[in-house]
Amino acid sequence: AAIYAGRARIPTHVCAGTLPGGQPANTADVDNFPGFPSGVAGGELAQRFQGQAERFGTEIVPETVTDVDLSEPPFTIRSERNAYRAQAVIVATGAAPRRLGIPGEDQFYGRGVSSCATCDGFFYQDKQVVVVGGGDAAIDESLFLTRFADKVTVVHRRDELRATKIFQEQAFANPKIDFVWDSVVEEILGEQTVTGVRTRNVQSGETSMIETDGVFVYIGMEPKSSLFIGQLELDSNGYIVSDRRQHTNVPGVFVAGDVQDPHYRQVVTAAGTGAIAAMEAERYLGKYPHH
Repeated sequence: AAIYAGRARIPTHVCAGTLPGGQPANTADVDNFPGFPSGVAGGELAQRFQGQAERFGTEIVPETVTDVDLSEPPFTIRSERNAYRAQAVIVATGAAPRRLGIPGEDQFYGRGVSSCATCDGFFYQDKQVVVVGGGDAAIDESLFLTRFADKVTVVHRRDELRATKIFQEQAFANPKIDFVWDSVVEEILGEQTVTGVRTRNVQSGETSMIETDGVFVYIGMEPKSSLFIGQLELDSNGYIVSDRRQHTNVPGVFVAGDVQDPHYRQVVTAAGTGAIAAMEAERYLGKYPHH
């Protein structure tokens, strides 16, 4: 979005939070973004995005937005340090990993519980880890963890994976990965750090314990839309509602990326919606030259 807005010579400011780059920055390898036939590290791709946006004059600051007023233009956007006024806003806050909500998860978060193998995988050299989930993120990160861990156990509540076929094929062929089917993690165990998980088979009700040094949770995403409750239309799951041109229900406010996409959640589709949102913002501003 910032690349297209900058190229249109719109003064563009990005509040990027404390960890710029979003989900791609926390992904080990991106193999399906056009222009990288051999794949690219997620962090490198995020840095390239940022550099390209800055080339066109975008100002990117490591600030987290804490409050917005979208009642009328100019809209007010506040961070912990500054307040900004804008005639058009593009919301691209993305989505965050969903938590299990079980005993031990919060207690051991950062001390054996993680949702970022790229960030924390190195700490599990020659150790055993559990991955919870069965989608693309869970299997992609499981494969990444095999670079460090001796054993990766995938716990999935169904009897088959939801991940794309290529990920499944790679996981089933990897001798370091095994699977616990039809099961959920009910408790994370430990003292100073994680030592195991208690699982329950959803078919039989039988419980068991798996010894592990770490737990990586990938059970879906939650849109980061809480700032906009009562100001923008959200669906029943909290995703921002938009039309095909990325317009929200508030004129002058547009949306892009995973915060409005519960279905695809891909870097390439997010980039596409960002481009559309910026072009629509340019057209909106063009109707009001005094802005």
